[in-house]
Amino acid sequence: MRRSSYSPEPDCAIAQSLGVVGDGWELLIVRDLARGLDRFELLAESLRISRKVLTERLNSLLDSGVVERVAYQQRPTRHSYKLTPRGSALLPVLVALQDWGDRWLLGDGELTGTNSPEDAPAHRIHELVGQKVPDDLKLPAGAVLRDVVDPDATATVIFGYPATGRPSKLPEGWENIAGTTGCTLENKLFAERAADFTAAGITVHGVSTQRPDEQQAFAELEKIPHVLLSDTDLTFTAALRLPTFRAGGYERLKRLTLVVAPTREIKAVLYPITDIPQAVSWAYDTARAL
Repeated sequence: MRRSSYSPEPDCAIAQSLGVVGDGWELLIVRDLARGLDRFELLAESLRISRKVLTERLNSLLDSGVVERVAYQQRPTRHSYKLTPRGSALLPVLVALQDWGDRWLLGDGELTGTNSPEDAPAHRIHELVGQKVPDDLKLPAGAVLRDVVDPDATATVIFGYPATGRPSKLPEGWENIAGTTGCTLENKLFAERAADFTAAGITVHGVSTQRPDEQQAFAELEKIPHVLLSDTDLTFTAALRLPTFRAGGYERLKRLTLVVAPTREIKAVLYPITDIPQAVSWAYDTARAL
């Protein structure tokens, strides 16, 4: 049953929202559903809470229209859980909360586009090895949706980057944020080695939180052959709990590289990235070795 709001003010959207996801477990359930943990047992294992509490929280999210139940087996009937459009709209909230925690609780409060290898975001990224990218996770590439993983390639290299400045305008003070510069260089270096990647059967995808039209204009201007995917809704970022920073009013991806098998299993990660040319070579060598 949906809980009452945290405030007698019926017009306070914050209070009304807390009445739906004001419990920490409910936000963590949304987090794990975004990660592809869609079965009751998987959620229970990840969250390490009692079945009673998990059932109560799932029922609350079902009643609120944040989650829906889908039958995946008959006789006996078994259900999986998935986020509704209302639930998916919470993902930017989760990413912003993660960004705040990385910066102000797990970090020293500095605004940065990278981390040290000892920082919590770096540990979180390296724990992705062995995990899978959720099925059918598609992002806009221009006017079409593309799967972030190419099942027909020997491997998919996914490199996340903060933002390119051409033809878009970068936020004021961008160059003073550690880890932000070099996005155009990174794309051009991948482009220069496009023939090598193609010959090895490796697909390259670049991902940023810029709009598809901005990415497309950049690709045309710089003659970028690889696909650029737009994660403006932060579905990919939330699914893998990727590190971000906020600049110019938007969450931006910190620079990182993933090498993913056709089975969607993440085989290797590189984060933080301090040498962009070396990172491009690492991506090719690592993907080719699969």
